[in-house]
Amino acid sequence: MLDIETFDQALIRSERRLVARLTTPSTIQAFLDEITYSAENTYRCPLRVMRERICNCFDGALFAVALLRRIGNPPLILNMIANDRDDDHLLALLRRDGYWGAVSKANFAGLRFREPIYRNLRELVMSYFEQYYNVNREKTLRGYSKILNLEAFDKYHWMTLDEPLELIATRLDKVRNVPLLTNRMLAALSRIDERSYRAGLFGANEACLFRPAGKKHERRFT
Repeated sequence: MLDIETFDQALIRSERRLVARLTTPSTIQAFLDEITYSAENTYRCPLRVMRERICNCFDGALFAVALLRRIGNPPLILNMIANDRDDDHLLALLRRDGYWGAVSKANFAGLRFREPIYRNLRELVMSYFEQYYNVNREKTLRGYSKILNLEAFDKYHWMTLDEPLELIATRLDKVRNVPLLTNRMLAALSRIDERSYRAGLFGANEACLFRPAGKKHERRFT
């Protein structure tokens, strides 16, 4: 049995009505935008995200993948990798007519939805570059992972159980990464200007912001 069938069978009537409305990437994104960004150091499966109305970027991406899967998309995720002064960020990938886009739960306004208009994954990831920064106004995006297809985790019922999510996070650690910048590019990076900085933090949960003075968790997502 595909995990999507297990997910559908677990839904109660009110949840079925909600899922029936989440039939496009934009409506899935709107749902994620409306719910609380979690400051907890825990993972929630897609079913739990829907029921508790709270998630972080990791949980949100998996929720988006689950709902995108229900409308015919394969369950694909990609991790955007920050330097050691910021959090990583997970994307739920979507593809239309050969072009890539993404759905995302983000604490920063600029790290959310992307229309499927990008010719390849590098184009998609680079669309986030200027909006990917830390509280010290440093641009921190450095690379991205190869795609991870979550079909391999269906046997663990990742859409309805929390326990398999740690397996997914561990697998992401092992996926090959693609660097974005040369050393010369890194040395010449400017800082984010004041207006862009304030715009990106509009609506953010400040308790979830990475503080560069601290040590980056090996699996921290923003």
